[in-house]
Amino acid sequence: MKFDKIYNNLLVWKAKNVKEKQLVIFVSFLIGIFTALAAYILKSLIHLIQHFLTSQFLTEGANYIYLITPAVGILIAGLFVKYVVRDDISHGVTKILYAISQRKSFIKLHNVYTSIIASSITIGFGGSVGAEAPIVLTGSAIGSNLGRLFKVEQRYLMLLIGCGAAGAIAGIFKAPIAGLVFVVEVLLLDLTTFTVLPLLVTSVTAATLSYLTMGTKAMFSYAHTDVFILERIPMVILLGIFCGVVSLYFTRAMNWIEDIFRKLSYWQKYGLGATVLSILIFLMPPLYGEGYDTINALISGSREYGALLDNSLFFQFKDFRWTIIIFLGGVLLMKVFASSSTNGAGGTGGIFAPSLFLGCIAGFIFAYAANHSEFSQYLPLLPEENFALMGMAGVMAGVMHAPLTGTFLIAELTGGYELLLPLMIVSICSYAFIKIFEPHSIYSMRLAKKGELLTHHKDKAVLTLMNINRLIETNFQTVHPEMTLGEMVKVISSSSRNVFPVVDDRNRFLGIVLIDNIRNIMFRPELYNRFKISRVMTSPPAIIVVGMTMERIMKHFDETKAWNLPVVDENDVYLGFISKSNILDVYREVLVDNFAED
Repeated sequence: MKFDKIYNNLLVWKAKNVKEKQLVIFVSFLIGIFTALAAYILKSLIHLIQHFLTSQFLTEGANYIYLITPAVGILIAGLFVKYVVRDDISHGVTKILYAISQRKSFIKLHNVYTSIIASSITIGFGGSVGAEAPIVLTGSAIGSNLGRLFKVEQRYLMLLIGCGAAGAIAGIFKAPIAGLVFVVEVLLLDLTTFTVLPLLVTSVTAATLSYLTMGTKAMFSYAHTDVFILERIPMVILLGIFCGVVSLYFTRAMNWIEDIFRKLSYWQKYGLGATVLSILIFLMPPLYGEGYDTINALISGSREYGALLDNSLFFQFKDFRWTIIIFLGGVLLMKVFASSSTNGAGGTGGIFAPSLFLGCIAGFIFAYAANHSEFSQYLPLLPEENFALMGMAGVMAGVMHAPLTGTFLIAELTGGYELLLPLMIVSICSYAFIKIFEPHSIYSMRLAKKGELLTHHKDKAVLTLMNINRLIETNFQTVHPEMTLGEMVKVISSSSRNVFPVVDDRNRFLGIVLIDNIRNIMFRPELYNRFKISRVMTSPPAIIVVGMTMERIMKHFDETKAWNLPVVDENDVYLGFISKSNILDVYREVLVDNFAED
């Protein structure tokens, strides 16, 4: 009770003395602190579990424990989510994208910690996914709940959710620019003269605290062995296209595998996913966990690529030139199966790390194969470390449809700012290639199919936020096909409308009667008993079915030039009408409420 009194007094003081924008800046600062701490806890838990499980592994030969630990981790994480959390915490970035798209500012409090627990167990035990999507959900939950705790105005709560996501990326990667760009490119949050400041405050705060807790070194030990020369630009463009192909393969394969898992029961999912994951990790140990050790091995400049075959059955072949390419080619193809099986079986993780992992391998394979091929004498020498770095940016840009995020994240992760130009070239080429085949990113394609995706196109964004149920007008008087013209005239006399829906005895929509169509006979009493409604009713120019996107509804109005269109459910039951004038009124309200700048 004493706490409640103090809290209420603080709210009263805040309302009198603190301006709303000042409050938002302060809360964004707190979000930066808490998201950085959450990122530190998550990374520490993952490394602690991995060290405990793998510190005694053999280097020269296979480790059969790989057949057990991933399955155990998925089992523990899955049971935790199923019986303790009792909520779906997978697809973290998609959930945040949906919340922002629908202006739903409430993210459950348990997401502040449940994603950390589930993903640390999943990845620590070997799940082949990343920790970044779970930490984004955690950060957004922190933003949502801190905003509600401080009673921030509703219009700013969505900004604080974006701040949480930016802080999470900045904190876990020590990449403040990438955190800001990620929110704009991937989460599709509009930047205005005001919103950019809270996002920057959160990103910089989270990154600074991460430097204090995890050191100032870049996340990956990149060795800048060779300066970029213009003669390599054609090969850089080809690498971008290759990364686009890899991104398309990853996106399509992941959707296909997820569709398979979606049809199975819980224990069938676990059995299939755990089996596939354990076998793949046993055969290809680089698939274990996030795969950041593999990335470091390829970009550090050590050139000891054969070490990637340690802990595996293929250890004895590590000295053959093409063994590493064949092995990493298999890893490249199988990573999507390992990642999808991890999440499909009940694990919790995202695709940030898999995107970086695949991109690094793709870039390395591209450069290594070019340097050792029959045509190498006709090609410029390609430094494998540089191209592995560029590949990371390319695949991330393709999978996430985010070329700026891919460029700046890789530059900040590795300190490879000298390669900013080729990083941008690869990212743009990869993005342009996959855009031809997939108009939406792996995060947003599910929402786009449902018409629930917010975009930077202001008209489409407003239409997305409009609720069809709010637009339906039900004050139209219905008539039946067996009614006479005389009975119809009585209905008209008590109505203010000029359109009358015709329904059967089960309220199924059959057609409409327009006053203009019966005006020449409605004042002739001698015809009242001769004409039935079934004779004078007509079909509407179009019918709206509940579940249609607002964009499609507006297309119906544009094509038909109608002012009113009937609405039915999936069983053709009549629900009401939607009028163009009502749409315009609600459109203006949504525009003012969500996109007006102070």
